[in-house]
Amino acid sequence: MIYSDRTLSHRTQTSLHPVFSLPALRRGGAFWIGFGLLCSSAVMAAPSPIQSDFDDDAVLVTLPASAPASDSAPSSPEAMAREIQRLISEARRSGDPRFLGYAERLFNQQASQELNDPLLVLRATLAQSLHRFDAARQDLNTVLDRSDAPAQRAQALLTLANIEMVQGQYDRARPLCEQLTTEYPGLIASSCHAQVAARTGSAKVAYDELATATRSLSNVSIQGFLWAQGTLGDIAAQLGQGSAAGHWQQVLSQDPDDLYTRAQLADWYLQNENPRQALVVTEGYEAVDSLAVIRAIALHRVNHPDAAALASRLRERFDEALWRGSMLHQRDLSRFELDIEQRPDAALQYAMANWTSQREPLDTRLALRAALAAQDEAVLARLHEWLKQQNQSDARYPEAS
Repeated sequence: MIYSDRTLSHRTQTSLHPVFSLPALRRGGAFWIGFGLLCSSAVMAAPSPIQSDFDDDAVLVTLPASAPASDSAPSSPEAMAREIQRLISEARRSGDPRFLGYAERLFNQQASQELNDPLLVLRATLAQSLHRFDAARQDLNTVLDRSDAPAQRAQALLTLANIEMVQGQYDRARPLCEQLTTEYPGLIASSCHAQVAARTGSAKVAYDELATATRSLSNVSIQGFLWAQGTLGDIAAQLGQGSAAGHWQQVLSQDPDDLYTRAQLADWYLQNENPRQALVVTEGYEAVDSLAVIRAIALHRVNHPDAAALASRLRERFDEALWRGSMLHQRDLSRFELDIEQRPDAALQYAMANWTSQREPLDTRLALRAALAAQDEAVLARLHEWLKQQNQSDARYPEAS
């Protein structure tokens, strides 16, 4: 499973050892909090009344300690690349989307023609994180058309393959994985192939081949190994195998702030009737929407006294995001509407708005669940037709349970 957010430093089996130094590669497609005005037909309740009368010494908001100290652009392309990379990595580590805004502000200060290949890849990474997939494709294709640098090409190929995978364009992702294998063989490329194969009818073969590769390949970095473990976890979950949790736990043992993997594991526990373990995995991560929603569901299922309070905070957070029309991942809102608010029609609206651009298994699963709950046969038929076209099956989908 290729994602939009894991920093890689993976050496190949050949004598050439480029390093993935950019934060473009975390599983899960796009960053979990994205820009976008939601459908205008939604009920957009205003949050609590806005206060405008404060004392002169009142603290209204505290900026993150690692926020940029200056608004000015760095003095060189290399310095700018390091700062952009730091900001994107911090956004992914913390779940705080303000760091993406800081990065975008720096790019807005530079003319496009002044950006070198590393900066174009970083701009594509930022666009991907903000669900601006077409803009990301344009920058990545520019790099692939003009660059001979192995590290930049490998980064661009994998990020582009990731985007196609996230959007369910497997026929476009497959040749990119093949090109990645040619230019940069190893576990990262093998994981790319495995993910495409798993989502197009060959999950068992893909799992077995990648598992064998993780045991047999030599000169593999810890990043490459963990990338493969995350992929194996996703395919194992697709196959309904209990080993999925073990693969994800290996990733988190080395990178506790891999928020996508943490959400995958927590969701796996929730699906497999183990809400208490989901609570363990999500503890301390209530600031991240995807993890907070999973935690709210788990609290509700165990009748925890904190369930209502967290649901209330999430409700206010989502209402404010809807009211402002900014920075909201529709998958999280849809799941909140479905599993906490018990409003399947609203859940289906957001689930399908999300599924239009993101078609990872968890996006498809949520759309299926919402359509079933809303008893919308037309949407169910559309989803099943797409799954048939892709030859995709998944033990996490409702019809398989």
